[in-house]
Amino acid sequence: MVKVILGDKGSGNTKELMAAINEALVQEAGSLVCIEKGNDLTYDVDYRVRLIDSRDYGMEGFTFLKGFLSGLHGGNFDISHIFIDSLYKVAGSKDQQEAASFLAWCEQFGARNSVSFTITVTEAAAIDGIKKYC
Repeated sequence: MVKVILGDKGSGNTKELMAAINEALVQEAGSLVCIEKGNDLTYDVDYRVRLIDSRDYGMEGFTFLKGFLSGLHGGNFDISHIFIDSLYKVAGSKDQQEAASFLAWCEQFGARNSVSFTITVTEAAAIDGIKKYC
């Protein structure tokens, strides 16, 4: 399952993401991972969620992000949910076509490996390939 939280900057995307994380903590038995660029969520995300700052790994591009997520899962098959705060910042790209392709990849990867994704996208007008996950 892939769920996109779509909205302009300042519209409450991160707040909605935090609600989804807290809900997953109660409902899911697997490991939870949250990826962000920076450390803004350090004091907001529960200690049971693995918080990753994308800057620590030099993430650039959607291809890198796919490889990173694959390696993350390869190292821990117990991951049941991956949260990404601000996809464009984490990937270092605002290309909507690439973002839509990445979301389709997440859907396939998640189905094969029983992993759910919740991802915030800061965008006023997204293409259909992104909107279909909202």
